[in-house]
Amino acid sequence: MPSSEQQPPSKSAPDNPAAAPTPVTAPTPAAAPTPGESPELIWLRPERTGRGPRPAHSRTSIAAAAIAIADAEGLDAVSMRRVAAALGAGTMSLYNYVPKKEHLLDLMLDAVAGEYDYSGLAPTGDCRADLRRLAHEQLAALRRHPWVPALVIARPGLGPNALRYTEHFLAVTEPSGLDGTARLEALALLTGFVCQFAQYERTAAAGAKWQADLAGYLGRAAASGEFPHLAAAFATTGAAADSSDAVFDRSLDRVITAALAPVGDA
Repeated sequence: MPSSEQQPPSKSAPDNPAAAPTPVTAPTPAAAPTPGESPELIWLRPERTGRGPRPAHSRTSIAAAAIAIADAEGLDAVSMRRVAAALGAGTMSLYNYVPKKEHLLDLMLDAVAGEYDYSGLAPTGDCRADLRRLAHEQLAALRRHPWVPALVIARPGLGPNALRYTEHFLAVTEPSGLDGTARLEALALLTGFVCQFAQYERTAAAGAKWQADLAGYLGRAAASGEFPHLAAAFATTGAAADSSDAVFDRSLDRVITAALAPVGDA
């Protein structure tokens, strides 16, 4: 069995969970590959090579099986062996379609990106409104697949569906007047924010006791007199009953303002 099967998928985001995924940069000419060398990116590998009987499986079906496992049991439960069993295939035969575990993760992420519904997201010329709609579409996908945020941050990728999303984002932000580099950086910033928010929602939902303890701890800290700015902030905080969607919308507006501001004006 290839060594990549022995390496479990990333269990968490990097040390700084607020960090956005690495911004996409302009491509540069690649060095000529070594003769006989296989491309590292699965998107550069043909899905089917040579002649012969029709394959029993496809990248699409393999990704769908892996996503079903991750949705039900978490990303740690995904392995080539589990996916093969779900498909009724032999583990080793799966490597004919997906050479290693990292490629499986890439296929899973891109399959989720393929769920975005662009039918109501056509660019209107209003960058802010268009980005709000796009961010809500992304958040909905992350809520359906709670394992995605940590993987996006730890292993961002640009498969065919992610490229379609990038193209749409660039079209939406074209009226901003920002150059291509700034708009790609804005894409990374907004994606990082949405991923972080979705990840926090999941943590908060799973840790009611932790949330209650944290609130009590912060309340005592604010009342101690040692943190006057914290106390003042709490004194002017709005109703704690605000919905998660309301908090998302307020925070999203701030992030969009920063993302669309020219450097030095944010």
